[in-house]
Amino acid sequence: MNVRPEPSTFSSIRVRRLTPQLGAEVSGIDLSQELGHHVVAELRAAILRYKVIVIRDQDITTAQHVAFSRRLGRPDIHPSAPADQPFPEVLYLRNGPDSKAPADMWHTDGSWRAEPSWATILRAKTLPETGGDTLFADMGAAYESLSPALKGWLATLTGVHDISLGFAGKGAMSREELTAKFPTQEHPVIVTHPETGERLLYVNFAFASSIKDLSQEESDWLLRHLFAQATVPEFQFRLHWEPNTVAIWDNWSVQHYANFDYHPAIREMERVAVANDLSFHQTAVGRFIEERG
Repeated sequence: MNVRPEPSTFSSIRVRRLTPQLGAEVSGIDLSQELGHHVVAELRAAILRYKVIVIRDQDITTAQHVAFSRRLGRPDIHPSAPADQPFPEVLYLRNGPDSKAPADMWHTDGSWRAEPSWATILRAKTLPETGGDTLFADMGAAYESLSPALKGWLATLTGVHDISLGFAGKGAMSREELTAKFPTQEHPVIVTHPETGERLLYVNFAFASSIKDLSQEESDWLLRHLFAQATVPEFQFRLHWEPNTVAIWDNWSVQHYANFDYHPAIREMERVAVANDLSFHQTAVGRFIEERG
């Protein structure tokens, strides 16, 4: 892929934009080492600016992956992660002949949480010879593409997010057990990013079950239209993985889709999702209440 150097004020990392819309390749750092505060600050700035950053050739251990993740935020524990594993923060993703990838749908990690994860750090371990790319969609661009009238209406609406939509039947817990342990959560359909101030479309196919106060028919109709915004090619970046690639994305700003086109080959990844110091839900709701008077 041809990428151009990105003029910037970064002094500790090198950045090359990957598409006009989103995505950048970062080089000049070694994630196996303890990074200085200035380097971490620039990485955070790059994530916020480009929404998805790719760091190649990072031959790191799981312990180093977790240690780096803690520099970006507080790791979230995923309900699918076994409680007795050495690193509870890590979600081990292995797909092959006998296991289908559960992420081959457009989704936002953890939108079923009261405080959704801010960033996801995904590391490639074992890759198929071909295939297995991950697609990302810019939800800021998706919002901007909507008509002013629709934007205005959506700003008054609330989405209901349900973990069981994405995980029921894919783990040890039943739908009833999942919803009992992780009750449905409500988030504005249009949110304002707490750090960048960008407005974002915040419903996703995997976890958004309905729009509050609409009939089921109205809700389904509207969600179908909003889900489709993630499928617009002009809003997307496609990541081709290589061994020891680390990708980090702003999970509030993008949705992603793990392409399961490599069966029966094996694809193994390690994932850590981290929370932000800022409250996504309260900040988003507060700003819209203020703006709407």
